[in-house]
Amino acid sequence: MTHDVSVIGLYILDVLGRPVDAIPQGGNVDFIDEIRLTVAGTAGGTVVDLAKLGLNCLAVGAVGDDEKADFVLATLQRFGVDTAQMQRLAGVPTSATILNVRRNGDRPALHQRGASDHFDVLPETLDTVLAPAIIHLGGTGLLAKLDGAPSARLLAEAKRRGRTTTFDLLGANEGTIDLLSPLFAHIDYFMPSIDEAMVISKTGSVEEAGRFFLDRGVRQCVFTLGGDGVCFMDRNGETVRQPAFQIDVVDTTGCGDAFDAGFITALHHRMDLKTALNFAQAAAALVATGLGSDAGIRSFQDTINFMNTAKVKA
Repeated sequence: MTHDVSVIGLYILDVLGRPVDAIPQGGNVDFIDEIRLTVAGTAGGTVVDLAKLGLNCLAVGAVGDDEKADFVLATLQRFGVDTAQMQRLAGVPTSATILNVRRNGDRPALHQRGASDHFDVLPETLDTVLAPAIIHLGGTGLLAKLDGAPSARLLAEAKRRGRTTTFDLLGANEGTIDLLSPLFAHIDYFMPSIDEAMVISKTGSVEEAGRFFLDRGVRQCVFTLGGDGVCFMDRNGETVRQPAFQIDVVDTTGCGDAFDAGFITALHHRMDLKTALNFAQAAAALVATGLGSDAGIRSFQDTINFMNTAKVKA
């Protein structure tokens, strides 16, 4: 199979419940409307959405040797994702998160670090992993073995082979800049949330954050702004802002991953910049209408239809 995109990085099992108003006291039981299991993470959530949007995807990451791994791999395969480069590691659990989704969309999380911390891309797999035209690395910050210099070598090799590189992260803090600095020169599209971007750069505005990363070698920044939409900035001085779609938010889990998937899909289809940003926002908006990182998105055409008919915020 010829793959359109290689999605490398963080693969997680999410266990989600809503609405959670409070954790019951002691051993008491409360009742909620919905519980779901999904494949998530800055690579896992993205690759599922990419597959739904019609791309041929190669998943590159790690799971443990447990029942959670069975679910993750079976789900990826059900969506048509190639899992031949998913490592199954003995002696460690599959990375997983419990998300208690509140009525207002907040989602306090309990995360178990696991196989993703032990994942690396093996040299003998590079020809396969870096064969697609688009290489997405997602999850820096929760990829202990791959973070830093190994990621820099991976992205540099991708660029040497002429690939387009897209990048997202998770769990940003003031120390994240040390992991990212070696990567910047090898990133075509840097796609964090603006909150993450400002924490990392220690800046106070979208424009300042963009200049920070562009001055350090990133070619193009695509910042998600939550309810305020999206901002694109590049090294040539172009800045494009677009508003968000008007929706009733159920759960924002995976919206950033869906945006990444939408933007990568737009790159694959060679959409113009404004259409690409709108399509990515449409994917993120659809995910926010349901529970979990794979909610809402049905197909490429359904997302196009939503993009062309949904109202945007004034």
